[in-house]
Amino acid sequence: MIPVASLTLLALLSSVGLTLSGTGSPLAVAHLAFAVGIVPLIFAAMIHFVPVLSRTGDPSRNIKRLPLFAQSVGLLAVAAMQGIVPHACLQFAALLDLLLAGILLNWIAGRARMALGTPHPGWRWYGAALGCLMLALFAILLLNIWPAYWRALRLFHLHLNTIGLLGLAALGTLPVLLPTAQGAPDPQAANWLRRRLWLVAGGALVVATGAAVVWPLAAPGAALVLVAALGLLGQWGRRFGLRALLADGVTASLLAAVIGFLLSLAFGVVHGTGLMSGRTTLLAWGIGFLLPLVTGALSQLLPVWRWPGPATPARQRMRVCLAANGRWRALLFLISALAMQSDFPVLGAACLLAALLLFVSSLLVAVRVRQSTR
Repeated sequence: MIPVASLTLLALLSSVGLTLSGTGSPLAVAHLAFAVGIVPLIFAAMIHFVPVLSRTGDPSRNIKRLPLFAQSVGLLAVAAMQGIVPHACLQFAALLDLLLAGILLNWIAGRARMALGTPHPGWRWYGAALGCLMLALFAILLLNIWPAYWRALRLFHLHLNTIGLLGLAALGTLPVLLPTAQGAPDPQAANWLRRRLWLVAGGALVVATGAAVVWPLAAPGAALVLVAALGLLGQWGRRFGLRALLADGVTASLLAAVIGFLLSLAFGVVHGTGLMSGRTTLLAWGIGFLLPLVTGALSQLLPVWRWPGPATPARQRMRVCLAANGRWRALLFLISALAMQSDFPVLGAACLLAALLLFVSSLLVAVRVRQSTR
C-alpha cells in the first residue's frame, strides 16, 4: 500500500501546484487528483478494512494490486483529457475502471459471505460507494451515445463521485477509523452505520439526479446527507468529547474533514441557485474535505501499512510524527476552503500551501523512523 499512498500524495501535490499556477487543462488537473490519487487510495483503504470488518484473512496479491492498476488507468484518462493521447482513450479508461470497480465489489461481497459471524455493517457502505462509482463511470460511457445530454451526464458523474463514492467511502470508514485513532472503541459506530446507510446513499443519488435534471431536486438529497453527517459529529462529541478530538492531530484532521464535507454540501446547494461559482465550490470541497481526510487518514494508516502486524514502538513514533501538526493543518485547510469560496484566493492559496508544507515536513520526518533491530 505504500507505493499507492506515495503516488496519491504526488498526484495531489501536483494537482494543487498546477491549479494554483493555472497550468494544464482544469479537467485533467482535477482528475489527476481524483482518478490518480483518490480513487486508488479509496480502493487501498477498502482492501485494508474489509478483512477487518469481515474477520477474514489477508487479501490475495492480485487484489492488493488493484489500486496500482487503478492509478495506471487514471493516468491514461488524464493523458486523454490533456490531449497527450487520443481522446477515445478516455472511454477505454472508463471501461477499465468500471471493470476494476466490479472486481473489487465482487471481492468485498465474497468476503462478507465468508465472514465469521455477522460482518460489520461498514462493508455495505463500501459496496454502495463502488456502486456510485460504477454508475458515474457508466455515465461517461454514455457520452458518445447521447452527446445531446453531455451536461446532464457530466453533472451526474461529478456528484456521484464527490458525494456518492467519496462521501459513502469516507462516512463508512470514519466511524471505525476515528475511534481507532482515539484508542477507544465507539459502541454506537456499528449502529450508526447500519441505520444511516440509506440516508447517505439515497441522498447521494437524489443530489446527482437533481443536479443533472433540475437543481431544486438536489436540495432534499443534500439535506439527507447533512443530517447523517451532523449525527456522526454529535455521536463523536458525546462519546469522546471535543477536547479529546482536538488534542490529537489525526482525529482533529478527520473531524475537520467532516466539517469541510458539511460546508461543501451547503455551498453546493447555494451554487445550485447560481449565487456561487461551481469551480470555486469544487475547489473548496477538495481543500476543506478531501485534503484533511487524506492527510488525517494517511497519518493513521501509513505506519500500519509500513509495519503490518502487531504494534511496535517504531509504528507509534511514526504516527506521532505524522500527527504532530495535524491540528494546525486541519485549521488551515478549513480557512483556505472558506477563503477560496469567499473569493479571497491569495489568502486561500497561502493557507493551503502552509498546510501542505506542514504535512510534507511531518512526512519527511516520519519516513526517517526506523524499526529497531534489537
